[in-house]
Amino acid sequence: TSGASNRLFTMNNSTPATGTHNEKKKIKGGKSPCSPSRVLHIRRIPSDVTGREIISLGLPFGKVTNLLMLKGKGQAFLEMASIEAAVSMMNYYTPATPHLHNQPVYIQYSNYKELRTDNLHNQARPQAALQGVNAVQHGSLAITSALAAEGGLLPTQGSVLRIVVENVFYPITLEMLYQIFSKFGYVLKIVMFNKNNKFQALLQYADASNAYYAKMSLDGQSIYTGCCTLHIDFSRLTSLKVKYNNDKSRDFTRNDLPFGDGQRTLDTSLATAFATQNTIFTSYAGAAGFAPSLGFPQGAVTPSAASGQMTISGVTGIPGNSVLLVSNLNPEAITPYGLFILFGVYGDVHRVKIMFKKRGIALVQMADATQAQLAINHLNGQRLYGRVMHTTFSKYQTIQLPREGQEDKGLTKDYSNSRLHRFKNPGSKNFQNIFPPSATLHLSNIPPSVTVDDLKNLFASKGSTVKGFKFFQKDCKMALIQLGSVEEAVHALIELHNHDFGEHHHLRVSFSKSTI
Repeated sequence: TSGASNRLFTMNNSTPATGTHNEKKKIKGGKSPCSPSRVLHIRRIPSDVTGREIISLGLPFGKVTNLLMLKGKGQAFLEMASIEAAVSMMNYYTPATPHLHNQPVYIQYSNYKELRTDNLHNQARPQAALQGVNAVQHGSLAITSALAAEGGLLPTQGSVLRIVVENVFYPITLEMLYQIFSKFGYVLKIVMFNKNNKFQALLQYADASNAYYAKMSLDGQSIYTGCCTLHIDFSRLTSLKVKYNNDKSRDFTRNDLPFGDGQRTLDTSLATAFATQNTIFTSYAGAAGFAPSLGFPQGAVTPSAASGQMTISGVTGIPGNSVLLVSNLNPEAITPYGLFILFGVYGDVHRVKIMFKKRGIALVQMADATQAQLAINHLNGQRLYGRVMHTTFSKYQTIQLPREGQEDKGLTKDYSNSRLHRFKNPGSKNFQNIFPPSATLHLSNIPPSVTVDDLKNLFASKGSTVKGFKFFQKDCKMALIQLGSVEEAVHALIELHNHDFGEHHHLRVSFSKSTI
């Protein structure tokens, strides 16, 4: 059969077993010998794990396009929509082994480049789960009944979750909930309260699909081993009304809300919030020692009864810090301005510093730790100028500007007063339009004189392959443009955001959740 070396054909039961045997021989020692692939091989899966739970491992990193489960062998193959998504998933799970049903599962790249399960009848239940998830991702409810085959809820809910925490042995803070739930999307608001002698919280996402993924991945999991178990349902509320920013409620889109006594306001920067807490938590987005499906595993958290404090082992960066360490950059292509524009999609960048002697490493200082966390969630593992970028918290609290006369070659820049900040206005709609890097870009502030061909030629001049384009019917100042890959779109956003059309029209470019 043509292309057999690049595809896993599942025409009968013997073929997957052969593929699995070959992979086992190559992964001796637990290390993946394969180059990055959209297909990931997952091993040591407990027998009662469902397809929906396997899919949930990949959802935070991008769209899952196929699933093959080998129930009798405790293995599965998961296909992501892009290599970038697969790389991001591997970067996350390599230092923090995921757990399913209290058992560690192991993931590495497959030597297959694509899955085909269309002719395999025993894959009906996993495929039903996959179709249900895709229905949510594409905004279509036509096939969501397929999810019932996995015992899942129909995704017709809104963006507000009701969270009940049982067996609360350690204190639960608002910052802790933010850290955990922000992995699945932008958290707008949180309200915590006690009802019926139980700790409860309401949490609102910017998008309903984020709430769906979070519930599917976190419901029934424990924050700490054996305690603080999460029970998550969809709230009937469509939106939360937050009057105060304090330790019980928070509106992350508003800096101007009072603390609650009418006298003072609380800085919504999580840097301040973390500094006042007795607990230091790992970033959910990738600090060592955190198992995403289970919470903090045995040994990761060391409580001290005397002090009431907890410390996390293996944490090098400082959670709650607003300075990011960005590494594995292409030193020939990267510039401070490029990092300013890209990271500026997820927050207001104040300063950027590319290391003088190591041009592949940079520091990026965001306005606050909320935005820094968001940048980690969306940009860690993203390809930029041919390299997979690594993003994490830095040990530094601020970026120092070079002293007068100090050699710097323009590698340190201060953008704290830039007019290009997207989030300087409280309550801005930009807070609700934050999406992961995607091949489709949203364009706005397009002057009436600019045509479809003008825009296509503009993007092509920057090396992009234009695969689709459409103006918004109700507003011709906005459009969607689909490029050849996510990496192309990242490059185009850096090059063309704030492009000057003349007549006081500067193009605005952001990532879109839509496709053309």
